[in-house]
Formats: sequence, structure tokens, C-alpha cells
Amino acid sequence: MIIINRVKITDDLADLLKILPDTVRDTVLKHENNDLVEIVMDLGKNPEIRTSEKVINIEGNAVTQPDIDYIVGRVGEFSLDNRAGIERTLHRISAIRNRHGKIIGLTCRVGRAAYGTIDIIRDVIVSGKNILFLGPPGIGKTTKLREAARVLADEFGKRVIVVDTSNEIAGDGDIPHPGIGRSRRMQVGSPDKQHSVMIEAVENHMPEVIIVDEIGTEAEANAARTIAERGVQLIGTAHGNSLENLLQNPTLSDLVGGIQSVILSDEEARRRKTQKAILERKAPPTFDILVEIQQRDSLAVYGDIASAVDKLLRGKTTVPEIRIRKEGGGFEIKQKAPVETAEISMEDAAQFVFEKDNKQTGIFPYAINRTKIERGLRAFEIPAVVVSNLDDADFILTTKSRTRPNSRIIIEAAQRELPVHAIKANTSSQISRFLKYFFKVGNAMEDLEEVALRETEDAIEEVINSKKTVDLGPQTSYIRRLQHQLVQKYKLHSESRGVEPKRGLRVYPSL
Repeated sequence: MIIINRVKITDDLADLLKILPDTVRDTVLKHENNDLVEIVMDLGKNPEIRTSEKVINIEGNAVTQPDIDYIVGRVGEFSLDNRAGIERTLHRISAIRNRHGKIIGLTCRVGRAAYGTIDIIRDVIVSGKNILFLGPPGIGKTTKLREAARVLADEFGKRVIVVDTSNEIAGDGDIPHPGIGRSRRMQVGSPDKQHSVMIEAVENHMPEVIIVDEIGTEAEANAARTIAERGVQLIGTAHGNSLENLLQNPTLSDLVGGIQSVILSDEEARRRKTQKAILERKAPPTFDILVEIQQRDSLAVYGDIASAVDKLLRGKTTVPEIRIRKEGGGFEIKQKAPVETAEISMEDAAQFVFEKDNKQTGIFPYAINRTKIERGLRAFEIPAVVVSNLDDADFILTTKSRTRPNSRIIIEAAQRELPVHAIKANTSSQISRFLKYFFKVGNAMEDLEEVALRETEDAIEEVINSKKTVDLGPQTSYIRRLQHQLVQKYKLHSESRGVEPKRGLRVYPSL
């Protein structure tokens, strides 16, 4: 057992080493194994030892068929998804077969049980509410499910059932790994039966809590809703890295309420300052709380999924609670921002409805050049005026860097219930772009193309300089095609992401 930041980790590594051929086992023992991730053995190639930081190639010992058969004979039966394990451990052995079904490659992945990983969200786990974990593969979602099962069963005496599709939560064999404590485990014969086992667990065994990993199909999403409607606490994970990502998934968006298109009356559209056709949440979410695992020791917690989804669909920014584990133990909670702010996008501006009357709109600039705004208002003949007093303002215009949650201007805006719009930088081009789209000035289609391509050029420059991906705002299919063509000229890669009408480009750095 090793301890990192008061998190106890056990790996049962000796059990994994027992199934390896002598040459591979001896090489593994020569290296530090605390960060060992997996051992790869492919027929005719040298074995590889993979750690979290490097790959070690075992020279001069090409894998033979007897080597592979040696391991296969010492593990459990392979399931339909070509996975096997070692009884009462969390190690996973995955097979690669040839077209005749013969195993010619193995990935022996080290399974570790961690104790102390949910201290950062213990209050959330024991709340009795339905909790959904999101995050990239390998970030620790399954580890948190395992410990949640143990804590709820052992410390709170709950009747907990773990629906274990690939034996990742409770390990291989008929006796589950002690990491789930007194929880009961129901194994799933094949991945396509997970939804039926979820329902069977509720109907046959009267659980108070059901824990399920990797909800990924419509049938599983429907089963999850059925469980939640029966009053059983549901804790699970789903495919996706963020709430926005999940909303764009037509198969799984039902987990957070789903999306439907609604036609508003003229009066309601004017009141909301939107187009008549808008997107709204279709139903109550299956899950009450969403936890995004951003890093192993950093979590974003949405305490009210319904509210967060409603804000996103209205184009508002949602700011979750951020929890960070401190080095040496304990954790810090960063509270929500007191007011929601968002950069004005081309889509947002296109949806704004303005009443043409004699009233001039008051713009209060904060960290924005007043003269540049006034020059733009005159150039576009916009019925607006720059004001010096917040009480005379209809909205605040500032830069993104000034919209930190606890900044003075954001607090004052919240007190006065003033909208805050942010532009990328205090430049004439950014100010002009905002004014043209906010006040719907000029030829909309030509302006839209011009600004969209300018935005694409800015993104390309950022990707080249930072070597990181950049997301662009939603656009029509025609403009997205122009953006793709522009990206290709710079030898970069792009792809469209999201669901209409919120579909936009993501620009990737060159390989």
C-alpha cells in the first residue's frame, strides 16, 4: 500500500506478476512499479512495460504463442468484450484475436483500489441525490464509484448494488474485490444487457442505492430514468467530459433533461429578447448533481443540473463550484460566481431583438476605450450613447479578463441587475464587431461571413502559437465550410462539433 495526499492505494501487484512469463516478470521487478500502468504483449514483438511517463521495451525477448497461452491459462474466462481478470483483484487482461478467434495479443492493465478519493465530495455522495460523474478516460471515475459504494454500504448501512458490466468496479471472479465493502455486485453477461440488469437490480433486490459505470446507450439512459423515478439513489458515470458535451449528445442528453425546440409567442420572444424558436429543457433531469472530474484532484460540481442546463440553453455561462484537494490533505472549495457573464457571440447577437424607438441605449464601458465606442456608434449610426454612470446604463461592456467572479464591476452589475457583455480585447475591430451584431447593423450575411472568417483567423493564430485546440462560435453550414477551407490553407485540422443550431468548428494544431 502507498499513500499519496492521504489517499491510500493498493494494487495487488504480486497477483498480476504471478501470471507473467519469467522473463517479463523479472524485468518488471527491476523497475519502480508505483506508476506501472500496463504490460503489453503482442505475438512476435518485444513486450512493453508502460508507466505513466514512459514505455520500456524488453529487448531480445519476442513474445511467443506459448507466452500468451501461459497468461491465458492463469486468468479467468474472457467475456464477449474480450476482457478477463484475476479473481478478487482489479487487474484487467484484454485480448486481441486474429480473424479465426485465436488470441495473439494481450494488454495486462494494473488495477488499483484507492481509499480516500471521495473525501472531497463526501457531502455530495451521502446527500441521497442522484449523482453523475463525467470526465476523460483514466481520470478516476470508476475509482470514485467503487469508494462511494463502500462508504455508503459500510459507513451508512445502505443497501447498495453495483451493476458491474466489465468487472471494472469490483474485479473478476464470483467474489468481489473488498474495495466495494459490503455492497452487493451484479455482473453483466454482455455490455448490451447492462440496462436490463439495472432494472433487474431494482425489481428483485430492493436496493437503496444503485451504482453503474459507463451509461452509454439510449436503453441505459431510459433504465437510469426508471431507477430514479422509483426513488432509488443512482450514482453513475457517462460518456462525456463536460455538461455542454453531454447536452450535445442526442443519445444521452436525456440524463440531464434533454432538449426540445419551442416556438414562443411574439410577446414572450420580446420579453426574453430572443428569436421565437428557442431550445428548452424537455424534462426533469435523471440526475440531480453533476461532477466533472477535471483532474484527479480537481472537481467541478453542479449542485443543480436543471438550473445549469436552463442557463446553458439560454446562452448564459454557468459557473460550477470548484473543489481542489490540497497537498498533504484537505481540500478547498471555490464558491460560485455571484453573477453569470458571457461573451457576446455572433449567434447571441443575431437573436437579440431591439425595439426601434426614440430611447437611446446606454452603454457603460469598463476597461474599454470610450472614444472607440463613440466612433463606432457614429460610423454605424446606432441610437446609443456612452454613459458615465451605472444608473444610466442599459448594459456594461468590458473585456473577458475583467469578468472574474469577485471583481468590483461584476458585483456592482449584480446589485443593479445589469447585463454584462464581454469582448475579447479593447480594440477597434472587436468593438465594431460587437456593435454591428448587437444592434444588427449592415448586411447581415456579408457581415456574418466577414466576422466569422476574422474570428477563424484569430483562432488559427492562437492555435499556431499555443499548440492548443480552439473552439469557434456556432455558425451555419455554409459559413462552417468557408471556415474549414481557411483552416486547411494553414495546414491545420478542424472538425465541426455539436448539434444544430449550436454547431461550430474546433481547430486543432498540426500533428
